[in-house]
Order: sequence, then structure tokens, then C-alpha cells
Amino acid sequence: MQIREMSLKELDTIYEVLVQLRVNLSFKEFDDLVYDMREMNYKMIGLFEREKLITYAGVAVQTNFYHKRHLYVFDLVTDKEYRSQNYGYEMLDYLEVYAKTAMCENIVLSSGLQCESAHKFYEKNGFSKKSFVFLKEVRAS
Repeated sequence: MQIREMSLKELDTIYEVLVQLRVNLSFKEFDDLVYDMREMNYKMIGLFEREKLITYAGVAVQTNFYHKRHLYVFDLVTDKEYRSQNYGYEMLDYLEVYAKTAMCENIVLSSGLQCESAHKFYEKNGFSKKSFVFLKEVRAS
């Protein structure tokens, strides 16, 4: 097993796994957005087994008033063929070391309302529910 930062040259590989989480995301949208997100130091981290991407995490070190300096996990997904085989745990362990190395105080993530299995997974790994995320769509006329 190897965990490493991935490059923009590997977007096809990332998309194959990420689309299992972000099911309404087209490759074109992904390609456009990932370039914009790089400006905020979005890092693409992959866990590989025999050169196959198994688990993907998209993260960035951020700072705000309520979480202080923290690692925000935008995306965390294990390929459906490899779930329940501890790869997610391995990635979270790696991200904790990554956060400590970056002098973060917390790791923060948001999870959908319907993802009970994910919520149990996060709680089992030391995460606690701290807030609600509210969303209002704003569309230009």
C-alpha cells in the first residue's frame, strides 16, 4: 500500500473513484473545478494498492475563527469494490498525521444527511457532530 499526493496528470484516475461519491459531477465540471480549487491549495491524495487507486481524499489546510487552523476534507471516498476493507481507516490515519505536520488543530469534514454508514465510520474514528451545514442556492438570472 502507498499513500501519496496525486498530480493533475492523474485526473482521469481520480475521477473514476470520485464520481462514486459525487455522482452528478461530469468530468468536464471536475476538470474545471479542480483547477480553480488548486488556488486554495487543494491537495489530491490517493491510497494505492498495486498502483490502483483505492481511496481518494481531496483536502486543504484552512484557517477560520471557529476551527482555527484545520485540515478540511472536501472529498473522501473508497472505490466501491474495496469498501469495508480498512482502506478508509488507513486514509484517515494518514490525514491525521498530515494535519499534525501542517500544525492543524482539527480535521473538519461535512457529510450528507443520508449517509448513515459514513457518519458511523467518522464517529468510530473520533469525529463528533459539531454543527449543521445550511445551503441556499443562488442562481444568476
